[in-house]
Amino acid sequence: ITVPFLYYIFGSLGIDQRYLMHLAVGTSFAIIIPTSIVSVLTHHKFKAVDFNIVKSYGIYVVLGVVIGTIFAASLKTKSLVLFFTIIIFLLSFYLLLLKEKEVEIEIKLHLKVILGLLVGFISAPMGIGGAIMNVPILKFFGYSINKAIGSAAAIGFLIAIFGSIGFLITGAYLKTNLPLSIGFLNIPAFLIFIPITTFMA
Repeated sequence: ITVPFLYYIFGSLGIDQRYLMHLAVGTSFAIIIPTSIVSVLTHHKFKAVDFNIVKSYGIYVVLGVVIGTIFAASLKTKSLVLFFTIIIFLLSFYLLLLKEKEVEIEIKLHLKVILGLLVGFISAPMGIGGAIMNVPILKFFGYSINKAIGSAAAIGFLIAIFGSIGFLITGAYLKTNLPLSIGFLNIPAFLIFIPITTFMA
């Protein structure tokens, strides 16, 4: 929701078209950081965060984010919008067709590596915390919906941290000089969103 909304706002403010989507994605990651902290703390109170999976799976997600951020920086706005749209479309079908599992199955190391890299790589150009993929993945391996959401929120925090740093660095490296922004992070949008998103989380 945040990325298309920011894209529309930045577009109406006349920000450089070449970096419109990059700024929306980078700012979205910055907004996710405090939002996910509040979310994780709330889920943790209800014992709904599996920190073992966050650690063992999260490291591969972070690697995927680093690669995905570099990939996103190389794309033009139109390509980034197209990537965002196609992935959302595919994920909607995946969620509709997902089957429920009764028993929790151990996630093998090779699956953690493959799925982690994939989720991180896809999340980075989209400016999302990856829960839209991680919740169904964890549910597929038998996690309850509460624990899947809580654990995905914690993984989302890692994605947001490294995604924000990546978009901050790539934006600065490309010398974008966007108004009231550091790299691809817009400060006013970040400050306006934070009180609302953290309260709602």
